[in-house]
Amino acid sequence: MQSPVSSSWWRADLHAERRGFLLARNAIKRAFRDWFEAQGFLEVECAALQVSPGNETHLHAFATEAVGMGGERTPLYLHTSPEFAAKKLLAAGETQIFDFARVWRNRERGPLHHPEFTLLEWYRAGAPYETLMADCANLMALAAESAGARLLTFRGHDADPFLEPDRVTLAQAFDQFAGIDLWASVSAEGSTDREGLAAAAKSAGVRVSDDDNWADIYSKVLVERIEPKLGMGRPTILCEYPISEAALARPKAADPRVAERFELYACGVELANAFGELTEPVEQRRRFEAEMDEKDRVYGERYPIDEDFLAALPHMPDACGSALGFDRLVMLATGAERIEQVLWTPLAPTPGL
Repeated sequence: MQSPVSSSWWRADLHAERRGFLLARNAIKRAFRDWFEAQGFLEVECAALQVSPGNETHLHAFATEAVGMGGERTPLYLHTSPEFAAKKLLAAGETQIFDFARVWRNRERGPLHHPEFTLLEWYRAGAPYETLMADCANLMALAAESAGARLLTFRGHDADPFLEPDRVTLAQAFDQFAGIDLWASVSAEGSTDREGLAAAAKSAGVRVSDDDNWADIYSKVLVERIEPKLGMGRPTILCEYPISEAALARPKAADPRVAERFELYACGVELANAFGELTEPVEQRRRFEAEMDEKDRVYGERYPIDEDFLAALPHMPDACGSALGFDRLVMLATGAERIEQVLWTPLAPTPGL
């Protein structure tokens, strides 16, 4: 099949080659809706235009503006996730919600990345975040079943979605795949030791630049040594992230170094990111400001903080939430090689993306 990145997807022959993937996408979406509704969830539609697109250092948004009747202009952004709006709905009294949200992220294009894509996000009030692990396992199996697949596959790798996922902590993964003691560079209060992690990473053969901070080195080890090994044969749940790597998650009660965060992997592909949600506005503001300071340092830009979101947090119940890359899961369930194969109308090639 010709790559839809270099060819016009609307040509009848190219569309015919993609159509089986697209019909499977629809079948998976129908099955997911039925599953959520059977679980007592309410489908919602979070607005894409927001005053803040999210406040994570390495997420890049599409900016726009609202023009008033008198010509006044207000900056707005297309959201990178429906998270802020969804949590406001929890504060308003909803308890179990899901959204097949169209989201936008700039500076992203590749086999697994598209500037506009679908995040399936769902939230459970009053439930421990481990509940989401079971949700993810159920949805993977349902996706494969709906697509008529026995295995999830990508680039010659496979994972059995009908097996219970392996559960691996970040500390175990760093030790197993890179020979690094992760917690040796994290204090009991959660602060990090850049030089300690840099030395360990260099010893493991990971290239470290002079201007890399602790988070940069951590990410290099994760991307180069750990992620490609996850979800082989069976899915993997990677959990117990350092608190510094989970800006919207609450700490685990038993260990303030550890966040209630996990990510789901299959065939070396990240599929979902889940949290026990932080609801403390002062701490959330501090984290957002730190993320934006780092964004300013690295990229020379920062996004506004959604003050309405911070105002809603104290009214939000204890909850957990997950964001699943729906297009990626469809890819793995259908055997697609590029994300454009499972998108009905992919964006034409754009210089710089």
